[in-house]
Amino acid sequence: MNDVLDVALRLIIVLVVFLVLPLVVGQAEHKVMAHMQGRLGPMHAGGFHGWAQLMADGVKFVQKEDVVPADADRRIFQMAPAVALLPYLLVLVAIPVGPSEGAVGQVVDAGIFFVLAVLGVGVLGSLMAGWASANKFSLLGGLRTAAQLLAYELPMLLAAASVAMAAGTVSLPGILNAFHWWWVPWQIVGGVVFFVSGLAELQRPPFDMPVADSEIIFGAYTEYTGLRFALFLLAEYAGIVVLSGLTTVLFLGGWHGPLGADGLGWVWTLLKTAVLAFVVIWLRVSYPRLREDQLQKLAWTVLIPLALAQIALTGVVKVVIQ
Repeated sequence: MNDVLDVALRLIIVLVVFLVLPLVVGQAEHKVMAHMQGRLGPMHAGGFHGWAQLMADGVKFVQKEDVVPADADRRIFQMAPAVALLPYLLVLVAIPVGPSEGAVGQVVDAGIFFVLAVLGVGVLGSLMAGWASANKFSLLGGLRTAAQLLAYELPMLLAAASVAMAAGTVSLPGILNAFHWWWVPWQIVGGVVFFVSGLAELQRPPFDMPVADSEIIFGAYTEYTGLRFALFLLAEYAGIVVLSGLTTVLFLGGWHGPLGADGLGWVWTLLKTAVLAFVVIWLRVSYPRLREDQLQKLAWTVLIPLALAQIALTGVVKVVIQ
């Protein structure tokens, strides 16, 4: 009975984190973009520093009519937001945030394979939305999503494989237990490849060609309104949290503090995740959208060779150490 209660409590905590952190990231994006780009709008809702901006957005989405195009595949159209959102909840269950056994929703022996496989499922939500909307712009957005998935899944997997080689395990808690701070400069190339590939899979700027408003309106999400559209936005912010958390666990030591200061435990994980989430927002503000040929060239001629070089370097270092 105690074991059941323990698992239930951990899952409840994961669910609360899943519902709260993406909203915090969404609020932070409003504020960071407002400061960096001189936007006054997000600074006024609710008074002091626009604290109620996110609430105002939520009320707006609730009030909007839920419209399904007449020619759409209704069942797939309605399922797509849930398919895009739920995989991030499953990934959060497997991410360890602290050194204790209870600091992870569920320990998965093949943790890296699990999280990468589930993240691939999340992209299907965009493909379903593009196909089912009966809209040519939505279909083009879905096809662009598929092209990005094919291009960036491979470098992301190769970068994660480098860390698994270094740790000698594919378990996320096992990788953290094997972590040493000298891994950071050693694995930095793999970390950059993993992070950039994750941005592309999330369709975040500058990799937002599938939702390029100047070309295809809003891509696969063009026909979505109200709460269904809000679920896609929530999935995007949940993806930022998951990508930042995974990068923290795989390449930045997770709950390990600098110079052996591990006493803060899960606080280190949250701090590193928050910094990486800020970087995601910063990149959106700072860089223009890539062209489709530039995106493919970056993946196949830059990121994949870098990831392979990182694996080769990891193999050489492992042999030397042994």
